[in-house]
Amino acid sequence: MTRYAHITGWGDGLPPAVLTNQDLSTFLETSDEWIVQRTGMKERRISHVSAIEMATLASRRALACADLDPAELELIVYGSCSPDEQVPNSASGVQIALKATRAAAMDVNTACTSFLYGLASATAMIQSGMVQNALVIGVEYISPFMDWSNRNVAVLFGDGAAAVVLQASDEPGGVVGTVLGCDAEARQTLRVRGMGCSYVQGDLHYGDTLWDFDGQAIFKRAVHGMSEACARVMNEAGVTADDIDLVVPHQANLRIIESVAKYAGVPMERVMLTVQRYGNMSAATVPVALSDALAEGRVKPGSLLLMPGFGGGLTYGALLVRWGQRVTPLRQSDAALPPVAQSALEMVNAIRARQDPHGRSLDALMSTRFIEAVAG
Repeated sequence: MTRYAHITGWGDGLPPAVLTNQDLSTFLETSDEWIVQRTGMKERRISHVSAIEMATLASRRALACADLDPAELELIVYGSCSPDEQVPNSASGVQIALKATRAAAMDVNTACTSFLYGLASATAMIQSGMVQNALVIGVEYISPFMDWSNRNVAVLFGDGAAAVVLQASDEPGGVVGTVLGCDAEARQTLRVRGMGCSYVQGDLHYGDTLWDFDGQAIFKRAVHGMSEACARVMNEAGVTADDIDLVVPHQANLRIIESVAKYAGVPMERVMLTVQRYGNMSAATVPVALSDALAEGRVKPGSLLLMPGFGGGLTYGALLVRWGQRVTPLRQSDAALPPVAQSALEMVNAIRARQDPHGRSLDALMSTRFIEAVAG
């Protein structure tokens, strides 16, 4: 008998502190108009707690939504490129916070596509019979690793988390189409210098980063990769743009989203947009957009959702999800983050005061030799 993996629970874990475009203009040569015209973004969140804490909040809400006891959870997939720790992994941190003692726990890092890769992996494990249910998280705590002196990237990213619960079912639905890929030829166009073992031999102050960010190349390859993935997944599933009820894309940039929607043949009124509220939360953007779409009543019983994304690597992908019959939570969680004592701007200014990537850490950040140079 064919097994399916339905999304039965969903929840977000967004920090309350909001960093506006006006806030950014207090220390960057930028303006609200400049940022909105180029990105569609007006604000983003800055976290006062760890990534695991945000992920745990989202997970508690998703489990309550599905009315699933954490003790029954069999798999936790933690998608992120900004883990609190490398060893032990972050998924185990969520496991212990939830007391989900039966669950296997693994991290997935494909940058902004981490949630999509995690959702595809967990679905395959349920379909194979390996597990009966899974918790898939997308979370980022990017603000401590941001180069806040670089206008090209500092205006883009924010912190946040969301999670979904998958459960095995005999009823057709869940992820019904998957295309994943990686345009590794262009991996050097998006790199965060200062994160990873390549930098341990240099005189580097941890937290100092430089971002290699080729905006034009990323834009072109992102649009191409996501559009190709959308076309392939729809063709393989035998559906057309007319069958898509809602596109829930990675929220990297409004112009990228508009271009992908155009190539997919889906009008913008059938695209879920959160980029103006949260900016680019990397792995968290798709699940947060999904959670918001459900809260706003934009996902109906039986809806067909298209979820495209791209990220560092340059990874890309598109998933087709056939929604089940339930679009409201079975239970609500009363879990919440602790109160925040500072404004988002105050937290960012505190990070800025600790950073000196263009001074003390510059040699270490710029002297590293990467695999593409070795392979070339």
